[in-house]
Amino acid sequence: MENSTVVTEFILAGITDDPQLQIPLFLVFTLIYLLTLVGNLGVITLILLDSRLHTPMYVFLSHLSLMDFGYSTAVTPKVMAGFLTGDKVISYKACAAQFFFFAVFLAVETFLLPLMAYDRHAAVCKPLHYTNIMTPRVCAWMVVAAYVLGFLVASVHTWNAFSLSFCRSNVIDHFFCDATPVLALSCSDNNRSEIVFFVLVSFNIAFTLLIILISYLFIFVTILRVRSSEGHQKAFSTCASHLTSVSIFYGTGAFMYLQPGSRHSMSTDKMASVSYAIVIPMLNPLIYSLRNKEVKRALKRLWGEQRFL
Repeated sequence: MENSTVVTEFILAGITDDPQLQIPLFLVFTLIYLLTLVGNLGVITLILLDSRLHTPMYVFLSHLSLMDFGYSTAVTPKVMAGFLTGDKVISYKACAAQFFFFAVFLAVETFLLPLMAYDRHAAVCKPLHYTNIMTPRVCAWMVVAAYVLGFLVASVHTWNAFSLSFCRSNVIDHFFCDATPVLALSCSDNNRSEIVFFVLVSFNIAFTLLIILISYLFIFVTILRVRSSEGHQKAFSTCASHLTSVSIFYGTGAFMYLQPGSRHSMSTDKMASVSYAIVIPMLNPLIYSLRNKEVKRALKRLWGEQRFL
């Protein structure tokens, strides 16, 4: 039984069983997903169409938007369908696929955020050498590395979870196939799998967050050496949106995945997962657009061109 799977499908418990909340929640999640779709694909389209945004900072931002759209799409449509039809059954293969794609997009984003921090470090701390440091070739290799590492990490997580046996209950106490509820459902000894998951997630978060913190430490030291208030404001404005996104992303991620299994409360985890998997992908385009003058200028230019067509 150790490497066999008896369960052929799972039942997702969902966010709530209250029938009176199903339609209101469907409408709320539909609105969130539409905003996520429009916001992230809009950012990607804007960056592709405006040649002034073909710089490393916005190349990374376009891939970040793609990841936000990706892992939201891996989760939200299934949740919406559950609210609307009441069908919460998901096949074993579909559950594994959802788990894998969610992990891929999430892991790639984890590696993109330190690249964005390094890019800001090069722009603020070494402005005269920035174009030599962040060449298109270097930028492309960075993005490729983020995708390769994300794919490898997601593959390990998926194998780690779905190589276990599932032969007791098939009810996943969650609204999508995430690591913690899937591992908790296994009927084989999952101590090794939980340790592998915890160590790998801890290393990824610690390693990438360390790069971000070191980059911003150098940025803040450089900013303090700038005497003009205009220089301070410009430097802070280039970093504020990224710091906001990083704080929300890593804060909720650490809360979700770095707790010991015995301390997990599924009701609390569900609320945190709604923020992590569904709300944050909607917020990132707003964070980067509202605080970024170049994005707003590009949007105005595109809007102006469309009006005169």
